[in-house]
Amino acid sequence: MSTQVASTMNRPMTTIVLISSWVCRVVAAIILLQTLFFKFTAAPESVYIFTKLGTFIHSYLPFAPVSTMEASGRIGSGIMELIAALLLLTPRFVWAGAALAMAVTGGAIVSHLTFLGIEVQGDKGLLFILAITVFVTSAIALFLQRTQSTAREKVRT
Repeated sequence: MSTQVASTMNRPMTTIVLISSWVCRVVAAIILLQTLFFKFTAAPESVYIFTKLGTFIHSYLPFAPVSTMEASGRIGSGIMELIAALLLLTPRFVWAGAALAMAVTGGAIVSHLTFLGIEVQGDKGLLFILAITVFVTSAIALFLQRTQSTAREKVRT
């Protein structure tokens, strides 16, 4: 590691880095939170997506009923997204929120690339783009938080 990089990590987060971190975290949290309404109210689009997921899972695990997979997948992912959004907005737990958001949206991205397709029910790929946005902004927030955590640890020693 070069001396310049090491000395940069010893400094507290600059204003631009702090603002960038908050922008990424807020963008990801807003997207995660706005999808909760659709998941928790069983909106037709959400039911469609998770029914397809349930059908996909049922093809590999015939004992798993599609209706159970749909409801538990929809509600379960909504709960995980709610937790991720709250953690992203809590400075001490940004790392956990970012990691959870990346895991949840990573699953959504894989689903879109495999059995759902990029476009779902004529949305022109909006859900896919939102998943990519959450993944990227969470990854940036995680990176910025890691840099800040490393700097704090070096200051303590």
